[in-house]
Amino acid sequence: MKRIQYHQYGGPEVMRLEDFEPTPPSPGEVLVRVRAAAANPMDWGIRSGAMKMVTGRKFPRALGHDFAGVVEAVGEGVTRFTVGDEVLGGASIKASGAFAEMVLAAEKGLVRKPAELSFEEAAAIPTVGLTALQAVVRKGELRPGQSVFVNGCLGGVGRAAAQIALAHGASVGGSCRATATQDARDLGLDPIVGFDFDPTALGGRFDLVVDTAGTLPADAAKRMLKPGGRIVGIHPTPVNIAKSALPGPYHVLIARPVTEDLAEVARAAGRGELRVPVARTVPLAGAIAALTELERNGTPKGGKLIIAVE
Repeated sequence: MKRIQYHQYGGPEVMRLEDFEPTPPSPGEVLVRVRAAAANPMDWGIRSGAMKMVTGRKFPRALGHDFAGVVEAVGEGVTRFTVGDEVLGGASIKASGAFAEMVLAAEKGLVRKPAELSFEEAAAIPTVGLTALQAVVRKGELRPGQSVFVNGCLGGVGRAAAQIALAHGASVGGSCRATATQDARDLGLDPIVGFDFDPTALGGRFDLVVDTAGTLPADAAKRMLKPGGRIVGIHPTPVNIAKSALPGPYHVLIARPVTEDLAEVARAAGRGELRVPVARTVPLAGAIAALTELERNGTPKGGKLIIAVE
């Protein structure tokens, strides 16, 4: 079996495609034959050592979180899946390991893959879908008929947040690059503004402001709110966590792998209400070069980098 792993924390140069022997699933775990995996910024954040307090110092460490595949074996006590089931989900932050031919994941981190989705489409969903759902519906407490503004509406989480809000009966506006306004319009957003917009022009228009880009000042977001409105940020920095603890409309989301939320996101994708575009697909053998380019240059743009595993 092959997987991408590393023997010390560091930059993209520490990644290696190496042989490994998958361990049998422990109680509550599922061994999945990976068919596709998706890259997220947190993957290289973990590899860089930014979360070493959680991930520890035992090497080699595997890389990758989001994936879709076929159940190969189940551990004791697993009741929701059997061998041959098609699933999507995420490996734990500590173990990771999705950029591989096989990956172990907790049963609670998996749901069935909708038949309407390819493995590549399914792998793109977990992190961005969960984060968007929890920001808009759970933390944002969105209700049908309300109005939502998504700062960064065409990023991974932003696009998902906009689609989820629309599917829940909200009207949605957002900010994006000036050259991408037609893409936002095609999603059904209105109004659409550039990143340098004047918040006073949108004063008092929204029940919920979701800052997925992390660039919207809290004072500007407050001016955009209706009375009783809420602001949700998805970047849990120490400053944002402290700000969220104060009285007021600002709340910071620390996304969590809740099974029911992942299932809801998967169902929405199966119904066509949530689409996460795929910008590029590469084989596992070419994944290190593609991951390095994505991390250093931000390319490909406009969608997910997917690693297809035969």
